[in-house]
Amino acid sequence: MLIDCAAYEHGRRLSNLSIDGISDYLGRPDSFVWVALKDATPEELEKMQEEFGLHELAVEDAHKGHQRPKIEEYGNSLFIVLHTIDLDGSELLSGEVAIFLSKDYVLTVRNRSRQGFIDVRARCEQEPEQLSQGPAFVLYALMDAVVDRYFPVFDALESELETIEEQIFTVGAQRATVERLYQLKRKATTLKHAVAPLLESVGRLHGGRVPLIFAGTQEYFRDVSDHLYRINTSIDAMRDTINTAIQVNLSMVTIDESEVNKRLAAWAAIFAVATAFAGIWGMNFEHMPELEWKYGYPTALLVLVVICGYLYYRFKKSGWL
Repeated sequence: MLIDCAAYEHGRRLSNLSIDGISDYLGRPDSFVWVALKDATPEELEKMQEEFGLHELAVEDAHKGHQRPKIEEYGNSLFIVLHTIDLDGSELLSGEVAIFLSKDYVLTVRNRSRQGFIDVRARCEQEPEQLSQGPAFVLYALMDAVVDRYFPVFDALESELETIEEQIFTVGAQRATVERLYQLKRKATTLKHAVAPLLESVGRLHGGRVPLIFAGTQEYFRDVSDHLYRINTSIDAMRDTINTAIQVNLSMVTIDESEVNKRLAAWAAIFAVATAFAGIWGMNFEHMPELEWKYGYPTALLVLVVICGYLYYRFKKSGWL
């Protein structure tokens, strides 16, 4: 679906365009065309391929989707894939933005993403001096918007981790806590898969052999790289914290099981003594002098109570009961 299509010259919007009118502005000096598509159909992508001369492999990747974040060069054009992360309640939804770019055009194809880029276009149009740098600045604005939207997602995950950490030492909640920690780790991994590959790719736009189209915008992409580095480091720290929390929680489970085993062992020892005495006095031998003793029964009960009471006292004092 076509979201917007416009021509720009010297950083200012000239007019809205139809698909068939794109070719009229291609190749003009100091001008470019910016087209935005959402969930594009194969027919729409084929039309864009005809208009812009897009590489067939890049078009195939944009159509199939599920690509890792990357930046690829095809002659004088680039193909960029960014991942968008949407918060849907407690779930994370991952989408993609495929960007085709050269000195004459910018084509964005948004798939499975709720995040629009109307605000990015408005921001660029409000800064004509910056937009006059052409498609390179548009790519920076798009990347900057996508990366900035990672931070609220990370903040939400961090708040969830703090809530779970408060429940680690809650008795009886260990199983539920482990499940929540594992789910949180999966969310952090989803965000990691969006950030880490992009961090590697963005380095090509501000260091080393930079494509000619980005010759005057290297500092902008260095800023994007700094943001990506910050959030990537934070994600790694969060994952380490989650792993530590899982280990602490499992240790708590082990400690609880050990406490239960000690209690069971203590009671088993107490009842073992009572069972031993009862077994001895319960044997049906003919010559057992205490059987004929008048005070034999209460004495036997007293002996059992004293011994079991002493054992209970010792176990209680040692912390087993």
